[in-house]
Amino acid sequence: MIKGLYEAHLPISDVTESIEFYKKLGLELAHQGDEVTFFWIEKGKSWLGLWKTDKVKTPYHPSLRHIALYVELEGLLDANEWLNERGIEVRTAFNFKSDQQPIVLPNYPQSHAAIYFDDPDGNSLELITPLKLDDEIDFEMMELRDWTK
Repeated sequence: MIKGLYEAHLPISDVTESIEFYKKLGLELAHQGDEVTFFWIEKGKSWLGLWKTDKVKTPYHPSLRHIALYVELEGLLDANEWLNERGIEVRTAFNFKSDQQPIVLPNYPQSHAAIYFDDPDGNSLELITPLKLDDEIDFEMMELRDWTK
């Protein structure tokens, strides 16, 4: 029955600034309204709703105001440079600074690689790709460049 996640929502304070930011990420504007704007993540399969509100600021917790966008490994390897070219700063995550990312997340028995940054309202964004699924080896979090050696 369930085939995937179709939509996610984030709060924003400035529609124009947010549209500009998400276009820099390569997302396609699907709908622009006064209170909500939608971007296609994968056209016809998933989209992101950005809701204008004056209640954007909340204490950070990964279960709030966070989305992870799937990318291929090749894209993730270049993600730090790709984000910097667009004026988007990679933020420290799990004590790994921007120049140490992407990082490998050992959610045993699954492993993923990811890089973290924020949108203009401080919503947490992540580019992520699976590395190994149902792996038999547990390991510590590390830089992706160390994983690929």
